[in-house]
Amino acid sequence: MTSQNTTSPKVAAPAGASEDRAKSRRIGSLRALLPFMAPYSAMIAAAIAALVLTAIVSLTLPLAVRRVVDGFESEAAALLDQYFLAALGIASLLALGTGLRYYLVTRLGERVVADIRKAVFDRMIAMSPSFYEKIMTGEVLSRITTDTTLLLSVISSSVSVALRNLLILIGGLGLMMVTSPKLTGAVLLIVPLIIVPIVVLGRRLRNLSRENQDWIAESSGNASEALLSVQTVQAFTHERASAADFDLVTEKSFDSAKKRIATRAVMTVIVIALVFAGIVGVLWTGARDVRAEVMSVGELIQFLIYAIMVAGSVGALSEIWGELQRASGATERLVELLRTTDSVADPAQPIALPKGGRGEIVFDHLRFSYPTRPETSALDGVSFTIKPGETVALVGPSGAGKSTIFQLLLRFYDPVAGRITLDGADLREMTRASFRAAMAMVPQDPVIFAASARENIRFGRPDATDAEVEEAAKAAAAHDFLTALPKGYDTYVGERGLMLSGGQKQRIAIARAILRDAPILLLDEATSALDAESERAVQDAVTRLSEGRTTLIVAHRLATVKQADRILVFEAGKIVAEGTHDSLVAQGGLYARLARLQFTEGLAAE
Repeated sequence: MTSQNTTSPKVAAPAGASEDRAKSRRIGSLRALLPFMAPYSAMIAAAIAALVLTAIVSLTLPLAVRRVVDGFESEAAALLDQYFLAALGIASLLALGTGLRYYLVTRLGERVVADIRKAVFDRMIAMSPSFYEKIMTGEVLSRITTDTTLLLSVISSSVSVALRNLLILIGGLGLMMVTSPKLTGAVLLIVPLIIVPIVVLGRRLRNLSRENQDWIAESSGNASEALLSVQTVQAFTHERASAADFDLVTEKSFDSAKKRIATRAVMTVIVIALVFAGIVGVLWTGARDVRAEVMSVGELIQFLIYAIMVAGSVGALSEIWGELQRASGATERLVELLRTTDSVADPAQPIALPKGGRGEIVFDHLRFSYPTRPETSALDGVSFTIKPGETVALVGPSGAGKSTIFQLLLRFYDPVAGRITLDGADLREMTRASFRAAMAMVPQDPVIFAASARENIRFGRPDATDAEVEEAAKAAAAHDFLTALPKGYDTYVGERGLMLSGGQKQRIAIARAILRDAPILLLDEATSALDAESERAVQDAVTRLSEGRTTLIVAHRLATVKQADRILVFEAGKIVAEGTHDSLVAQGGLYARLARLQFTEGLAAE
């Protein structure tokens, strides 16, 4: 089956930098996470309670310190031991609250991110092939892994720390005002100077963070494409070129990260310098007030501790703001996937697949062009009917539209015009899962999963017994080579069936289709990779399997379709001839020419 994916390497711009993809404009993008957090409101409430507790306890510590310091110089010296014990109790409560907060928030982050990953994967696995014509699989994987890992860091750490520091900032300012309104006023004078660089540099940081994540996704897509085709890369000695492409994209990602890091570093320097310059100024003023006996030493130390806590909170919030900017970009990218509109969708009110149907398929004036090639017509007004239990073969040169019939029948795409009906019901009026359950397919390039041979066959029907799996393998002429494997049917066959030959992969795919036992059988060059002996065995199995089933066969090797009830000859997206093998040979034309070429070459080879 012809693949429609276009996955040539791109290094001129990150995958997410195209103009049609929205840039992160505001931190409010994180609101998209609320639906994922809503089911865990009790855990969130407990985490917030622990967070508030630790913030209150933290704000209480300077009061205890003041009592201790002033206690050395007052008549309350007898209470000194009690002050120290109270301070120890407060510290213990702080430790307990902090541990509880960490547990609850980290667990919440892991749970929410796991839900997001599942939601994105559930959405992506159901997307039609047209979606993957526009985006590389590696980029999708990067969003599911890299972007969600960033969200995990934010949810399980940054948000909690930000809220705690915000509470300390607000509470600390209030207690500073109670301790010394004069010194607090002096501190507040520098607040605008701190906010300006946070806002200005934060906007640039947000854009750089999004760009960095896009380059990371591009790097992942580039690596995924090369590694999935590693044998082809090595066979054409393309390792250096592929490595150079990956190096270039990775360096682009690194350059983008350097800009982000430099911007954040500058922002941090400015904020911390302004904050601690203010602290020094306040300390100088406070020292003068102590000498003038306007305030006690304990009060100055209390104020100073609050000022340091507030300054630390501001510095922490400025850093966390950068993390939230990155998380905002990552959230947008994930939400972009979740909200992607599929060109093929199930109807809002689907009808059921007609019961008792035997598999009559009608193709009614189909017109279709692939989304990436709208100017080229893959099918041009194609109409034909497959009767229940009939075996129909589609033949013709490459690109004639044969495999496109399968793509439309499985509703990977919808026709531009016309319709397809199954037992009288339009495919677009049913759920895709309902009518696909009535079909079993053997693709031209069989997909073998990184599992055992048994599990690969059982993919056709997950509830099948081991005996049924082995019967299907025997019918597909796969039993002998499977039993010869080191662990028989339970042998791990490697990623994409790396340990199997092309013919062995195809026989496993045929066994999978046999095990599915569906009323409609779709064979796309199902015997193209088999030797003559195996092909004969599989043809016998297919012949038995086709009895009582509607069978549609795409083939270039005409020897595999000679026994079909009907043969449809495709050329340039149209049906140009129809009949049995013998009648088409007698008519002359394209089929007779193809038959003459193939069978003459076969005799010459013998």
